Amino acid sequence: MNQRNYGTRLYAAALLVGLMATPGLSTALTLSEAIVLAEREAPSLEARSANLQAAQDLVTPSGELPDPRLKLGVQNLPIEGESSLRLGAEPMTMQMVGVIQEVPNRAKRRARVETAEATVTLAQVQRRVERLKVRQMTAEAWIATLAAERKLTIFDQLYVENRLLAQAVKANIAGARGLSSDSVLPKQEAALLAEQEDILARNLAIARAELQRWIGEAATQPLQGGWPEWRSSPELYIYNVPRHPELLEFGPMTRRAEAQIAEAISDKTPDWAWGVDYQNRGSGFGDMISLNLSFDLPVFAGSRQDPKISAERARLEGLEAERQDRLRQLRQELSADLADLQRLQRALDRTEETLLPLADEKVHLAMADYRSGKGELTTVITAREELVEMRLRLVDLARDRSLTNARLHFSFGDTQP
Repeated sequence: MNQRNYGTRLYAAALLVGLMATPGLSTALTLSEAIVLAEREAPSLEARSANLQAAQDLVTPSGELPDPRLKLGVQNLPIEGESSLRLGAEPMTMQMVGVIQEVPNRAKRRARVETAEATVTLAQVQRRVERLKVRQMTAEAWIATLAAERKLTIFDQLYVENRLLAQAVKANIAGARGLSSDSVLPKQEAALLAEQEDILARNLAIARAELQRWIGEAATQPLQGGWPEWRSSPELYIYNVPRHPELLEFGPMTRRAEAQIAEAISDKTPDWAWGVDYQNRGSGFGDMISLNLSFDLPVFAGSRQDPKISAERARLEGLEAERQDRLRQLRQELSADLADLQRLQRALDRTEETLLPLADEKVHLAMADYRSGKGELTTVITAREELVEMRLRLVDLARDRSLTNARLHFSFGDTQP
C-alpha cells in the first residue's frame, strides 16, 4: 500500500470513528449548523450566562439594610474587693443583651442598587459580545477546515495527472524521444506531492481541532456547502460602528461608574444606627432597657470623602477616553478589512479568470513540446508545479476572502441581540 492510500484510509477511519461517537448527527456539517451547535455547546457562553445570573441575584441584596448585630455583655462588674467578678454581688451589675441595626443613608443604598443594576446590564452586553465572538470564531474555523478539505481534494486529480505523465514519459523513452533518466522525474514528483499532502492533512487536523473547540465532536463530520458570503453594503458597516457590541459595554460601565460616584458623594451624608439593650440585674433589683442612636460624623471630608469622589470621577473620564479609543480602532479595522476584501476579490477573479487558465495552458504546451521531442521534461515538471501552486493559491484567496467577509459581518453586520 503506498503512502497516499494509507493516509487516506487512516483519515477515513478516524472520520468514521468520530461519526459513530456522535449519535444523531448528519453525515455533513453546514456552516449554519456549526454556528447553532456552537451557541448551544460553547462553554464560554455558559460562563457568561452564569455571570449574568450572579449579577441578577445581587440586585436585591444591594439595597437591603445590613444584618442586625447581636450585642452581649456585662456592665458594672466589680473587679476589686470581696465582690470581685461576682455577678450578683452588686446592685449595679447588669447582664445585657441587645440588638444594633446600622442604617446607611438613603442615597448610598440607592447608589448601590444602581451599581448592581448597571452590572446586570453589563453582564447582558458581555454575553452578547461573547455570543458574537463564538459565532465568528466558529465561522472562521469552519472556513479554515473547508479550505483544508478543498486543498486535499485537489490532490486526487494531481495523482491522476502524475500517472498520465509517467505513461507519457514511458512512451517517449520507448520512442527514443526522451532520456532514460526522465523516468525518475514522475516518481520524484509523486513523492513531493505525497509530502505536500501530508502537510495539508496536518493542517486539516489542526483546523478541525479548532472547530472542535467550539462545537465538540460534531467537528469530525465532513463539511457541506461552498464558500460563505455575507452581502452587506459598506454604508451599513459604517453605520453600525458606533453600535458595535464592544462599544455597547461602555454604556452600563458608565452608569456603574456614575453610581459609584454617587455612592462616594453619599459618604458625606451621615449614616446612622439604632440599638436596644435589655439589662438584667440581680434579685431584688428591677431589670432595665436602654435605647440608643448613633451617627457618623464626616468632619474630615477634605482628606477622606473628597479624594474618593475625585478618584471615581477620574475613572469615569478614563472610561470615556477608552470608548473613544476603541471607536477609532474599530473604524480603522473596518477600513482595513473593506480594503482587504476588495483586494482579495480582485486577486481571486484574476487568478480564476487569467492566471489559473494560463498555468494550465502552459502545462499543456510544455507537455506537447515534450511529446514531440522539442521540449525538456524538466520544463513540464516546472509548469506542473506552477499549476499546483496556482490551484492552491485559488483556495487560499477564497478562504481569505471568506474570513475577511466573516469578520466584517460579525463585527459590523450581525446586529442580532
